[in-house]
Amino acid sequence: MIKTLHQYPGLANPQLRPRYAGVATFFRTPLRDDAQDVDIGVIGIPFDGGVTHRTGARHGPRAVRDQSTLIRRVHQATGVAPFDGLTVADLGDAWLERPYELQGALREIEEFFGTVHAAGTVPLSVGGDHSVTLPVLRAIARDRPVGLVHIDAHCDTGDDYLGSRFHHGAPFRRAAEEGLIDPRRTIQIGIRGSVNDPAMWQFSQDSGMRVVYIEEFDDKGWQWAAEEARRVVGDGPAYLSFDVDGLDPVFAPGTGTPESGGISMREAQRFLRALEGMDFIGGDVVEVSPPFDPSGVTAMNAANILFEILCLLSTSLRRRR
Repeated sequence: MIKTLHQYPGLANPQLRPRYAGVATFFRTPLRDDAQDVDIGVIGIPFDGGVTHRTGARHGPRAVRDQSTLIRRVHQATGVAPFDGLTVADLGDAWLERPYELQGALREIEEFFGTVHAAGTVPLSVGGDHSVTLPVLRAIARDRPVGLVHIDAHCDTGDDYLGSRFHHGAPFRRAAEEGLIDPRRTIQIGIRGSVNDPAMWQFSQDSGMRVVYIEEFDDKGWQWAAEEARRVVGDGPAYLSFDVDGLDPVFAPGTGTPESGGISMREAQRFLRALEGMDFIGGDVVEVSPPFDPSGVTAMNAANILFEILCLLSTSLRRRR
C-alpha cells in the first residue's frame, strides 16, 4: 500500500475506508485472479447473448460492482457478518473469448465455474442474462441434482425460440432435462405478465415445479412464500437465482423484460432473510441492464439483493463446516 496510515490503522481494511475511494470491487473485497483459499467468490458474468429482446445485461456486473461499494460489513437486521471468519473475494469476470457463439460461450462460463468449484469456493454471481445460470449449474451440480429457489417474473422453462434451445427464457428447462436441478425441489416465485401461449410454462407444471404466481404471493405474503420455499426445497443442497425482473419495475426499471405488478424491494428482502438456514451452495442475481436505467436504482437494488444472498451463503457454509 503506497499510502501511509497515520491516525486510523483500521483503514488498512479497504472495506472500512471511505466508500467513494479506491477501485470498485464487489463489496470492496480483495480482487483475486485465482480461487484458492477463497470461501465465497463473487463473480461477474458480462454476457447477454441469450437475450430475446432488450440487450444490455452484459453491463450489469460493472454497475452492480459500483453500487455494492455502498454496502457495509454487517447485516443490521439479522446480525449476519458474512466477512467475519470467511474469505470473500471478487474473482473478477467470467469474460468470454467467443461471446458471439452462444453454446460455446456457455461452455466457457461452465469451464470458469468448474475451476472455481474445484477449488472448493462457493460461487455468487452477477449476470448477465438468465441463460448464464445454466452453465453455473453445470459446473456445481454435475454430481447430483440440487433444489432451486427461483425469483422471477417468468418461469424460464421455455423451449426452442427462433432456432435456439439456449436462451434466457429456457435455462431451467435445460437444467431439469440435464439432471442439474430436481423439479420436485424447485419453487418459482413472482410469475406474472402476458404470454403468447397459455401453455408457455407448462413444463414447470408437468415436471413438478412449484409455481407461485404473483397473485398467490400477494394474497398470502412473503412470509408464507418463504415457508413454502422451505417445504418444497427441504434440507438438501439448493441454488438461489434472483432475476431482477421479479421486482416491480418501480424498483428495477433497468432490465430486459420488465413486468408490471411485481414484488417490492422490501418484500424481497424480508423473503430472502426468512430463508436463513437453508443449505444454499451458490446463487446469482441476473438481468440488470444499466442502459435502461440511467438512475442506477436497478443496480443499487441488485447489489442489496446480492448482499442478502451473500449472507445466506455465508450462514450455509458455516453450518456445513
